[in-house]
Amino acid sequence: MNFFAIRLAATAVALSVSVLVQAEDSHRLEPIKAPDGAPNVVVVLLDDVGFGASSTFGGPAQTPGMEALAAQGLRYNRFHTTAICSPTRAALLTGREAHRVNMGTVMNVANANPGYQGVLNPHTATVVEMLRQQGYSTAAFGKWHLTPSWETSPIGPFDRWPTGVGFEKFYGFLGGETDQFDPTLYEGTSSVQRPAVENYHLSEDMSREAIEWLELQHSLAPEKPFFLYYATGATHAPLQVPQEWIDRYKGRFDQGWDVMREQILARQKKLGVVPANTELTPRPEQIPAWDSLSSDQKKVAARLMETFAGFLAHTDAQVAKLVDHLKATGQFDNTLFFYVVGDNGSSAEGGLPGSINYMGALQGLQEPVQLQLAKLDSIGSAETYPQYPAGWAWAMTAPFQWVKQVASHLGGTRNPLVVTWPRGIEDEGGLRQQFSHVNDIAPTILAAAGIEMPTSVNGFSQFPMDGSSMLASFASADAPEFHPTQFFEVFGNRAIYHKGWMASARHDRLPWTVGLASQESNFDDDRWELYNLQEDFSQAHDLAAENPQKLAELQELFLAEAKDLGILPLTNAANIRTPMPNLAAGRKRVTYPGSAVAIPEAEIPALANRSWSMVANVSIDSDSSGRGVIATVGGTAAGWSLYLDEAGRPVFELRIFEVGEIRLQGTQALTAGSHLLTVDFAYDGPGYAKGGTYTLKVDGQVVGSNSVRASQPAFFSIDETFDLGIDTGSPAGHYPADTPLGYPLHGAQVISVDIGALENLGSE
Repeated sequence: MNFFAIRLAATAVALSVSVLVQAEDSHRLEPIKAPDGAPNVVVVLLDDVGFGASSTFGGPAQTPGMEALAAQGLRYNRFHTTAICSPTRAALLTGREAHRVNMGTVMNVANANPGYQGVLNPHTATVVEMLRQQGYSTAAFGKWHLTPSWETSPIGPFDRWPTGVGFEKFYGFLGGETDQFDPTLYEGTSSVQRPAVENYHLSEDMSREAIEWLELQHSLAPEKPFFLYYATGATHAPLQVPQEWIDRYKGRFDQGWDVMREQILARQKKLGVVPANTELTPRPEQIPAWDSLSSDQKKVAARLMETFAGFLAHTDAQVAKLVDHLKATGQFDNTLFFYVVGDNGSSAEGGLPGSINYMGALQGLQEPVQLQLAKLDSIGSAETYPQYPAGWAWAMTAPFQWVKQVASHLGGTRNPLVVTWPRGIEDEGGLRQQFSHVNDIAPTILAAAGIEMPTSVNGFSQFPMDGSSMLASFASADAPEFHPTQFFEVFGNRAIYHKGWMASARHDRLPWTVGLASQESNFDDDRWELYNLQEDFSQAHDLAAENPQKLAELQELFLAEAKDLGILPLTNAANIRTPMPNLAAGRKRVTYPGSAVAIPEAEIPALANRSWSMVANVSIDSDSSGRGVIATVGGTAAGWSLYLDEAGRPVFELRIFEVGEIRLQGTQALTAGSHLLTVDFAYDGPGYAKGGTYTLKVDGQVVGSNSVRASQPAFFSIDETFDLGIDTGSPAGHYPADTPLGYPLHGAQVISVDIGALENLGSE
């Protein structure tokens, strides 16, 4: 070795030694560690389950998984939600009152008024982000419904998606509901197809994904506690579940909803989940008596309820899988497990008669009972999109008044809660009767973990939590109440709870007409009721006339709380329409590149109640080689798809709920090269949900035309998307049975698609 080489070698050694010494002397990077002994946390949130639905609280649907947890932990029989979806989720995850989070209404009818905008307030950060910053692993599976529609496209922004507010892992759906057999799925911030397995069901997939994440988390970081949020689409419509679960309940509901409520209350008293003197509240006069139904109506209603009961039982079985895994891996004892049985009361959104395709019924396109009977045996399958009648929703909230959306009464807001934590709860099988609310869960988690709520999160000062820790009630059934006051308001239905008393005022809209226009009434005309809940568990005796002074006191407190939340004067969010951000706002024509996928239906140019046209520019690789989806929107319940069939011929298919279907098909396969495929819709309006004529053209030549007697009143779905080159979610067309999920485009390429007003696209 020459001198130069020796000097180089020596320098290298010296440098390496110097770096090594420097590393030994420097500070070591340490990950943030959660407090010693901090528990794992699992929050299970079911959807649209009333107080009297589960067997754990006296209901007809068997929930052995929930019962096992209740036997090891606590049942809360005075736990409350907000009466509707998005606000409950916001309150649960932030610990604040939903209006303070800016989530005072469901995402689908958000408006520009403060408190109702559907845009998460950064000053009310989630408990998930607080835990993540203190050393927790975090993951969410299932339903989200807290991101504005205009932010749910592939271009984001993503800071209000689950992964933007504290969750390191997300696998689920963004909207209020989804098809259980072919869901509109996302992983992180990307649209994904559901696994290509036989007999797929979303709830089963959620448990599989959650357990896989738990296994990986425990393997890679066993010292880190975790927060797992498991929010099912069940039992929100569509009621879809494997047939064997429906069969378990055959004939179990033939006695009808009036008798069922009596049976539920009797079981509730036997179980001790309601006081022995609890009275059954009367049926609302707008809901028909069971005995007034025809034999055909009873047959359909019973089958719809059998489907719901099977759906709830099936869901409980998937939750039990999580518990089994935690026990098998030795993690259960130090897991604080919240099983929240519903984000509100049972849903009456299926209408008074119920529906086999409730998304149409919700918009005024109710199918006749004869059609329901013809499809009776398929109810609950992938071919239907059902929801039970309002009478069953009322029955499942026994013993309380009203249902989902009615925040003024306990049928909308009181839900069962089961809590287990072997290391932190000694009273196995105990009952807790302290008034509690979904916004108590976040502060309880922080208290259990020994973490103080931060004054600032990600640069934003934080509002105090409105909820209170439930830890004292874990230790003693006699612990003093920790939640003295609670404000309730949804769609103008409103109430105030204070130290055992509740004042309630129901507004004008009935809970099965949420998708329909209604005449707004004056808030001053609403009648206030007064209840002493310390003596009257079911809200059965109105004391307003007997104690006007107490009522006036609570009314003043309600106004003070509303003022503090910044929502005066009161409005009914269901009837408020204000300009909101929209990706297609003000644009009568939009050109989408062939890569466009998973664009919310609400964010493309409006297709309802107007004429429109779509022009697809498609390139075929070689003669007869093209097949698969070109463009689609909607899904199985309603929607359309333009695609190339297995022979390469263009096909346009449309379904308008149970109103009807059309199919337009070219006679020849598209040849190699570029082609323009045009779909025109000539609307029969003016008016709402009128019919019209669809025309399919290939390179300007008409290849098919047909008419429908009605069209979608406002939307095909609230969760399906507009896609090019593939069909995400449930299929909008009758694609060949042996094709891959989504029928992806092969042998061809979508160059671009124009969609917009018919007159602005120069259609013939």
